[in-house]
This record gives sequence, C-alpha cells and structure tokens, in this order.
Amino acid sequence: MKHILIIDDDIHINDMLDKILTQEGYRVSHAYSGTEALLFLSNSRPDLILLDLMLPGLSGEEILPQIADIPVIVMSAKADIKGKVSLLLNGAADYITKPFEIEELLARIIVQFRKTSGSTSSNVLKYDCITLNPATREVLINSQNVRLTKTEFAILKLLMENPKQIITKTILLDRISEDTPDCMESSLRVHISNLRKKLRDVSGKDHIEAVWGIGFKMAEN
Repeated sequence: MKHILIIDDDIHINDMLDKILTQEGYRVSHAYSGTEALLFLSNSRPDLILLDLMLPGLSGEEILPQIADIPVIVMSAKADIKGKVSLLLNGAADYITKPFEIEELLARIIVQFRKTSGSTSSNVLKYDCITLNPATREVLINSQNVRLTKTEFAILKLLMENPKQIITKTILLDRISEDTPDCMESSLRVHISNLRKKLRDVSGKDHIEAVWGIGFKMAEN
C-alpha cells in the first residue's frame, strides 16, 4: 500500500483528501506545519508528499530542499509562473494550483507512482565515496569491493536511500524485515557495528552516525 503524507495546515483539506485517498487505496498521514513535517520525516519515509506552501513555522519553500528522494506535489494558491518554475527546479516533482479538481490530483499522483515504480530496486545509490548496486548487491568504496552480509547490505541500502534522515531502530527493523527476517533488535547494534567497521577499514572514516536515543543516519560528508 502506497503511503502519502499530506503537509497542509487546513484541516478541511486534510479531512477531504484523507477520505478520498483512503478510498483510492492509499495509506495517509498528516503534518500541519513545516516543523511537524520534518519531525515526521525523521522517523518515516512516505512514498509521496502533498505539500502546501503557506504553513505555520517553516514554509513549504523552506522544507522542500530538505526532502530527499521522495516525490513532492506542491498544492498552492500561488499561481505565478516564476514561482512554479522555482519550485520545480528546487525539488518539486509537480505543482497543482488550488482550488483543484480531485480527479486531476489523483491523476498526477498516479503519474508520479508510475515514474518511481520498480526503480528503487535497480537504481545505483551513491553517497560520499560509497557506491551501492541493489541489482548486483555490490558495494564499492573508491572502486574497492566491500564484502557485506545480507543484513549489513540491507541496512546500508536503507540508510543510503534516506541519507539526510534519521532512521529509528523500529523503522529500520521494519524496513529490512523482508530481506532479513532473522534480524532482531537485540542483534541490530552488532550488525551496524560490524557494518561501520567494514566501511571504516576501507575508507578510513565513519560513514554511519548513531543518533543517541533515536536511531542511525548517514554521516555528513
């Protein structure tokens, strides 16, 4: 089930979209401010985001550059061409002007999912000097092969797919369970410790950062 996050402070729009998107078979979550949206994204990764621009606290324009590798459809009453072009160049996948017809929004959502369908498993991931190929299950650091276990590979793949986000231990275990059902919370820290050591032995530096009390993320370059 595809997961859509609605970032909009208008309760009426949230309720309307929630009802329609749920009927269409999507799982829906909500954030009512820019700050709340970033907090949500630090713990979860939806498949698509519907983003309003006029938000309390951080605006949509401010949080858009902080959203990585998730298609964002901007929903806004702002209709000037320069503004639309700027948003599209700064990370938005699409733009729909309020008020909009729900059929058009649903069509735009389907188009975005068509674009991303099947791509996440085959796209080569790169972060700093690390290259990860999901198709061949190969990990390279500066062209040198790094041999990882199945669990270590699944952990690194998830972190590299969300390089700017903190992945909690609960989310991490849930996301990698399909590939490594034997990985438990009691053994997760050992797997990550071994993974960090293997990467550090080749590159000479740490690539995975532990965020105390929360989870893990890729270390800043």
